[in-house]
Amino acid sequence: MFSTPFVLSFALFLSLPLLFLLAPHFLPPNNQIPIPAADEIDDQALFARAVRSKSSFTHFSLDSKTKPKIAFLFLTNTDIHFAPLWQRFFSKTAPNLFNIYVHADPSINITIPPGVFRDRFIASKRTYRASPTLISATRRMLATAILDDPANTFFAVLSQHCVPLHSFRYVYRSLFASPTFDKSRLPTDSDAQLTRMGVNVRYRSFIEILSKSNNLWKRYAARGRFTMMPEVPFDKFRVGSQFFMLTRHHALVVLKDRQLWKKFKLPCYREDECYPEEHYFPTLLSMADPDGCTHYTLTRVNWTGTKNGHPYTYRPGEVSAKLIYQLRQSNYSDSYLFARKFSPDCLKPLLGLSEKILIGKVFLERRK
Repeated sequence: MFSTPFVLSFALFLSLPLLFLLAPHFLPPNNQIPIPAADEIDDQALFARAVRSKSSFTHFSLDSKTKPKIAFLFLTNTDIHFAPLWQRFFSKTAPNLFNIYVHADPSINITIPPGVFRDRFIASKRTYRASPTLISATRRMLATAILDDPANTFFAVLSQHCVPLHSFRYVYRSLFASPTFDKSRLPTDSDAQLTRMGVNVRYRSFIEILSKSNNLWKRYAARGRFTMMPEVPFDKFRVGSQFFMLTRHHALVVLKDRQLWKKFKLPCYREDECYPEEHYFPTLLSMADPDGCTHYTLTRVNWTGTKNGHPYTYRPGEVSAKLIYQLRQSNYSDSYLFARKFSPDCLKPLLGLSEKILIGKVFLERRK
């Protein structure tokens, strides 16, 4: 007969596959840092104030005294490398048409740029890549912008690696006045009449919402096979870019949410499939108001040759007028408005293109 030590060793050997199979269900996730309770309490208080605040008008007339504004929300954990380019973008724009808000990771020593970015840094908390902290940071900026100015109508989430592809005038009129900019929505006769009066009949959020992806199930089950139930069944789970343009209505939907947040803030067991900032917003808005969203983003990104979840990064030698024109091309709208990802040393060639090509008037007037 077999000895007792041999039997124990053999049983242990046979149990190893079962251990690897069940381990994710009872072992803590690796490198998953939970959101501190104090941060969560502060955020919920901030969101509640924003939800209770006086809401903006549903529509604004472009000829009225109070004009709708675009809130530009910069989420960064480094210096804003393209601040001089953004300074040119905003330099010839009336200040009553936009606001800027920056959420900068407080653990990083970031240089505050002069000009339009001065005094625009909000109270921020630590962020980590591919974690719920990026959701919290985005919600924090939305709440701050809601409270700061009732005229903030669109909320554009950007990163330090984003650059504008057009002038501010082009961006503004595309969002608020153009009846044809959004190709996914066919304008009616009444829409055209309202547009001639300077009013967009109904604003929609420009957010990418995808229901089909090769690894969608793996992303859904990253916290465990049944963890997202019953709030988020698999057929309701969506994925999309974390850089989007929300309407004020949808910004408030995001701030009001509690049910989906309690699921998406949970740590993941599969870090290679865990990108909650790319899942939470598309899933929430797809479930809350799918017709109020375009299902595409206005920020162009190149996923060719992606590595570790990072998109392709353009280098100075690639920056040209031809590249800018290519990045503008869209099947869903008249044009993309922003693009990423550019290395910091692209600033000089981008500034060289800014006056005539990037944010100048030549292309704009030809299109309009």
